[in-house]
Amino acid sequence: MESVLVTGASGFIGSFIVEEALRRGFGVWAGIRSSSSREYLQDRKIHFLELDFAHPGELCAQLSSHKELYGKFDYIIHCAGATKCVDKNDFERVNYRQTKCFVDTLRELDMIPRQFVFISTLSVFGPIREKTYTPITEKDTPVPNTAYGLSKLKAERYLQSIPDFPYVIYRPTGVYGPREKDYFLMAKSIRRHTDFSVGFRRQDLTFVYVKDIVQAVFLGIEKQISRRTYFLADGKVYRSRAFSDLIRKELGNPFVIRLRCPLIILKVVSLLAEYWAKRRNTTSTLNSDKYRIMKQRNWQCDITPTVEELGYSPEYDLERGVKETIAWYKDKGWL
Repeated sequence: MESVLVTGASGFIGSFIVEEALRRGFGVWAGIRSSSSREYLQDRKIHFLELDFAHPGELCAQLSSHKELYGKFDYIIHCAGATKCVDKNDFERVNYRQTKCFVDTLRELDMIPRQFVFISTLSVFGPIREKTYTPITEKDTPVPNTAYGLSKLKAERYLQSIPDFPYVIYRPTGVYGPREKDYFLMAKSIRRHTDFSVGFRRQDLTFVYVKDIVQAVFLGIEKQISRRTYFLADGKVYRSRAFSDLIRKELGNPFVIRLRCPLIILKVVSLLAEYWAKRRNTTSTLNSDKYRIMKQRNWQCDITPTVEELGYSPEYDLERGVKETIAWYKDKGWL
């Protein structure tokens, strides 16, 4: 039986990857922190491996102990990372330095897998092609304007710098689906009759349903892809109101007041929210990184290589994905 380690297994994307790996008959290790929730990791076939990425010595001992008992993993899918932080420096610490430490430890222990999957983000590119509104391609030069995007890009470049290291990097655009909490806040707002949008210029958005990310990951494993980087989206381009309009439809078309926020006001509110969150040592949904992401006008990306090389075929457009997501929110009592 082939083995797979999924880091960040208790998280949104990681938990879905764990489920699919089990369905495919892999021996699955869920890499989690001691404090991680196991709400979506209830299957008895799951093996748990606590990994302390913050302390290299402890991480080395944990991986070494696993190797002595079970050998090395056939595949590692690295979903662990930070999307929100109290301090911007934590993005680099978690997404770059801890990824580097993890990979260095695997190399030191001779535990390099057949494939190391890294879940990155389209945000590594920042605001480019905003005049032409054309898809971002893998040949474009990344110019990240967020601490999050920069931290992921540095991790990507480190993996690419290691000779013969069998990485596959996926750069999903906006990821949504059951269990996801940020887009849930949009649904909650619409349920309360308020819909927000940002800026007055055209904004082209792209999305990918979580199960289509899972599809791509396992296609890459099946085809034994190595040293490649792929964009992940559903292949369609949406205008700024598309997501909220579909949420509203699934909620029974409640009356909503549409508020369009000028960027300057959003910037001030985001900075204030970040300031107060930092004082309280907590994260804020609105912050300077989030402001830059919401400000970006072009999120198109070229998934042609993903389709041609992996055989990737997105099963969920936004309408189907939102329908399934809202149904889940309702079923679980979130809405």
